[in-house]
Amino acid sequence: MLINDMARRLQITPRAIRYYEEKELIKPAKADESGYRHFTEEDVWRLQTIITLREVGMSIDDIRELLSQMKEQEGSLLHYLDLQRSFMYTRWVEMAKVIQTTEAMIERIGHSQTIDPAELFELAEANKRLRQSRDNWVDRWNFNQIANYYDDWVTSESQSFNAHQSYETVLDEVVAALGPIHGEIGLDAGTGTGNLAKRLVSQGAIMSGFDQSPQMLNRCRSKLPAMETKLGTFFAFPFLENRFDFVATSYALHHLDDEQKLLALAECRRVLKPTGRLVIADFMFVDEGHRQAHIAELTREGKDEAIMQIHDRFYADRSRLLAELDALGFQIEAKQLTVYTHLLIARLR
Repeated sequence: MLINDMARRLQITPRAIRYYEEKELIKPAKADESGYRHFTEEDVWRLQTIITLREVGMSIDDIRELLSQMKEQEGSLLHYLDLQRSFMYTRWVEMAKVIQTTEAMIERIGHSQTIDPAELFELAEANKRLRQSRDNWVDRWNFNQIANYYDDWVTSESQSFNAHQSYETVLDEVVAALGPIHGEIGLDAGTGTGNLAKRLVSQGAIMSGFDQSPQMLNRCRSKLPAMETKLGTFFAFPFLENRFDFVATSYALHHLDDEQKLLALAECRRVLKPTGRLVIADFMFVDEGHRQAHIAELTREGKDEAIMQIHDRFYADRSRLLAELDALGFQIEAKQLTVYTHLLIARLR
C-alpha cells in the first residue's frame, strides 16, 4: 500500500509517517522507477507499535533502541502486539500509583484542612523514586543470548561456583510448598524457559507465565505450547488484578535490586486472589550481617569467583523481604534450602 493508504488505515497524517521514516523507525520499500513508498502489513504493525509506545510516553530514542534490539525472528506481528501490551501494562501500573498518591494527598488535606508542603513533596518524591527504580533496570545478563543453553547451565555440575546447587530439587520444593490443586490458576513470574511452570502443569494447575526476554519465552513455548505466555516485567505484571490462586517465582528476583524487589512483591499481591499464596525460591542471605560474614569467610578462603558472582547479582536480604510481605498482608514461612537458595512461603491473611 502507498503512504496515503497507510495514513487512512492508521488515522494519522502522511507527514507523521514521513517523520518516523526520517527518524529511521520504519523503512518502507520503494519502487524502482516511481520512487513511491510501498508499505507491507509488517510495516503497518511496526508503525502501530511505534504509535502506541509514543502514546504511553516513550521517547523516539528509546523506541529506536528497543526496535534495534529485536532480532529478525522476533519481528512478527504477534511480537509487536506483545510488546505493545507490555508497555501498556507498565504505564497502567504507574498511573495507578500516581492515583494512589493523589488520593493520599487529598485524604491528608481533607482531615486537616491544611497540609505542610513538605508532606506533599515527600509523597511526590516517593512516587518519583518508584518510577525511577522501574526505569533503571537493565538486562546486564543478556538473557536472549543465553536462552538456548540456560537449562544446561543451571544444572551443570562442572562449574567451580554453582549458586544453582540442587536446582531440580529446589523446583520440586517449590511445587511441594504450593501444593497445587487440580484446576487452580497459577502464575510463574519470570518463567524463563518454563522449568517450574512445566512441573506445575504436570500437577494439574492451569499456568500462565511472563518474562522480559523473548528468547526465553520462545524456549518456554516450545516446552509448553498450550500455556499462556506474555512479554512483561516484574514491575508491571501483564495481568489484571485478583486473577491467580497462586504466584510462584524461582531464580528471578536476584536480578532486581532491593527497591525493585519491593515493587515486584507488590505486583505479586496485586494479581493474587484474596485467598492467594506466593512461593519464592531465590538467592538470599538471612540478613545483612549474614551477608557480610559470608563474604568475609569467602575472602579468607580466596574464593574470588564466588564473591564476584554475589556482587554481580542482587542476593536478597531475607529479613527485608519478610517485612515487606508482612506489610502486604501475608503470613510467611521461610527456610534455607542450600548455601544460597532460600524458600519463602506466603499466604494472604
